[in-house]
Amino acid sequence: MTPATTRGRHGSLAWLAVPALVFFVGFAVIPLVGVLALSFTSWDGIGDISVSGFTSWHAVLTDPGLPHALWVTFLVMALSWAVQTPASLLLGVFLAGRQRYRAVLAVLYFVPLLLSSAAIAITYKALLDPNFGLGAGLGIELLAQDWLGEAHLAFGIVIFVVSWQFIPFHSLIYQAGVRQIPRSMYEAAELDGAGRVRRFFSITLPQLKYTIITSSTLMVVGSLTFFDLIFVLTEGGPGDATRVLALDMYKRGFQANLMGPASAIAVILVLVGLALALLLRRLGGRDPSSSQMEGA
Repeated sequence: MTPATTRGRHGSLAWLAVPALVFFVGFAVIPLVGVLALSFTSWDGIGDISVSGFTSWHAVLTDPGLPHALWVTFLVMALSWAVQTPASLLLGVFLAGRQRYRAVLAVLYFVPLLLSSAAIAITYKALLDPNFGLGAGLGIELLAQDWLGEAHLAFGIVIFVVSWQFIPFHSLIYQAGVRQIPRSMYEAAELDGAGRVRRFFSITLPQLKYTIITSSTLMVVGSLTFFDLIFVLTEGGPGDATRVLALDMYKRGFQANLMGPASAIAVILVLVGLALALLLRRLGGRDPSSSQMEGA
């Protein structure tokens, strides 16, 4: 194939990216620029927008509640990652098997992914009610605690519910990753006498390196946007025990009618998410398969 033909082929294929580019610019770049501009204004969400310079940024960065909200956000991120990653990895490996009954289990495991976060939060809030919930109904004293009224218990419930909802999604990613591993590698390991545990740590985990990076990136960046579930379940309480940065942004913007500071927090969330995504990409290194495709 001549260089001219290659350039012509790539030029024709480039037009296929135009719809996605238009969609990205219209629904990502332009709103982001608008939010950045709004962070330098004063606006109550209804009246006129007036330019206020760095007033909103100064109010946000000097707020003593900002470090706490950041700490809670990173804590939710770290603990939910620590719970979801091993659980979804093991579940994905299990579902990648060839047994017939696993298809039925896969459907059951993915049910939480089909439910809305608000519906899940309402359900768990009703089940955990100390007076009328599951514990009181069954007469089990251990389950009849004030789960959402004590800081450490409420935080633990948030981590549990978030993990319960999103483990199916990451299990699906790991299931697809496991099925891409050549079967010949496992057959060679079996001939060498390697058991299931040895095959898992010697073949499955190393081959899933970039899948783990992808799943972790989605998990970490996605945890920055947890809002609806926490808002319905705890409203950031008790006190500020579960007040993450996204919830803080909502309360400033739509309850206190301070769109400028809320926009500043939104920009902070974008910057933190971008930094974490780039960090995870650097830690993961370069995918050799992608370099081979580029060199082809």
